[in-house]
Amino acid sequence: MANRVRGTGYRSRRDMLLRAGAGFGALALHGLSSQSSSASSVDGPRSAANPTGAPHVTPLAKNIIFVFLEGGPSHIDLFDPKPQLNKLAGQPLPASFGPIITPMGEYDAPLMASKRKWSRHGQSGLWFSDWIPHIAQCADDLTVIRSCWGNGLNHSNGVCQMNTGSILAGRPSLGAWVTYGLGTENTNLPAFVVIEDEAGKVINGPRNWSTAFMPAAYQGTPIGTGPEPIRYLKTPDSIGASRQHAKIQLLDEINRRYAEARPENSELEARIRSYELAFKMQTEAPEAVNFAEETQETLDLYGIDKKETEVFGRNCLLARRLVERGVRFVQLYHGAGSRWDAHTKIESNHSGLCKGSDQPVAGLIRDLKQRGLLDSTLVIWGGEFGRTPMSEKGDGRDHNPYGFTMFMAGGGVKGGQVVGSTDELGLHAVEDRLHVHDLHASILYLLGLDHWQLVYSNQGRPERATQNEGKVCRKLFA
Repeated sequence: MANRVRGTGYRSRRDMLLRAGAGFGALALHGLSSQSSSASSVDGPRSAANPTGAPHVTPLAKNIIFVFLEGGPSHIDLFDPKPQLNKLAGQPLPASFGPIITPMGEYDAPLMASKRKWSRHGQSGLWFSDWIPHIAQCADDLTVIRSCWGNGLNHSNGVCQMNTGSILAGRPSLGAWVTYGLGTENTNLPAFVVIEDEAGKVINGPRNWSTAFMPAAYQGTPIGTGPEPIRYLKTPDSIGASRQHAKIQLLDEINRRYAEARPENSELEARIRSYELAFKMQTEAPEAVNFAEETQETLDLYGIDKKETEVFGRNCLLARRLVERGVRFVQLYHGAGSRWDAHTKIESNHSGLCKGSDQPVAGLIRDLKQRGLLDSTLVIWGGEFGRTPMSEKGDGRDHNPYGFTMFMAGGGVKGGQVVGSTDELGLHAVEDRLHVHDLHASILYLLGLDHWQLVYSNQGRPERATQNEGKVCRKLFA
């Protein structure tokens, strides 16, 4: 294809696509470039203030597994018991709380009691509801953060902010910033992987793991669920290794010739790297996603033998296998399509979702710990917001970005503690309030990245992951 196309005046088929028919053939190339592509295997930090490649501060964690429960799990029914809520159930929200804005306008609805049974667990005596008995067994490894808050009232902007720091699209994701800052430890696997429990259902889709104005090479690589999470890894028997390598070289030559004339097209550079990475993944990825070597005890730990926990159990086990092999950032989505959004029938909604995620998440924490990986792997659990203490439609709860709970485990955080609190009804964060920017700043710090020094220059403007806001919460650290 490097020679002229026979019978034409064009140097190559690519040249013909670009020049013939007023250039409409180039649309095909643009379509290829605009598709989601794999994250690059980038080595070393890319902070303008940190050109040497060394972490800004001593890292306490090397990897992240972010368990994202999409839709907004109810903190006051899982981690943050409120006896006063049950006492005032059926009454309106006290006037002392002032006007409250909720997406569905249920601010004047009566308070709704939590039907959960609560108990203390571990030597630390942390409180957990009966919806999460397996996670409760990990109490002494968890830092439960009861004072999270954000600005997103609906799912789209809430999910966007928890992933990118902004309620508006157009900012790089946290995983992209981590990949930009630290790269990967394994050049045969992506640095940033996204695992959806239902492909294509996540609110905002690829924007949650995109790079926005940064090079597309840092974006997340989505993979699926089931026995074959990465399709087309196996080269057909009819194509030998030398032939496959020759194809990659040819694609590289063609794409680089095109890219040299268009240096501003980072999507094409990401596509080139994705081809290179895909070739490398054919060697290592099949082993990474193969559970054949796992013991039955391990499979049982994640609940892979049960119908309700099989899918997410597989995803959690895959996350462990990926960080074990050097993948820097793994994001697990549970409840894709906002299935945690319990505007009505919260009892049946949360009961089923907890049953499907509780054991796999606990299994992940326990498995990492027994393999000596929890100290270097930061596990994060949470959604885009919590739920209100007021009822909606009589048996549900509305969105609550004003105060909600997340937890962290491993990766340098102090286990067996609670950080922050909400008010007596669980509506507002009141003590040690941690905005999404504070959470992101703290997560980056645990990885050795100072959010003030992690800078990307965009059109002459220094951009930071936390948008020039956020404080590191040192109470989280061991």
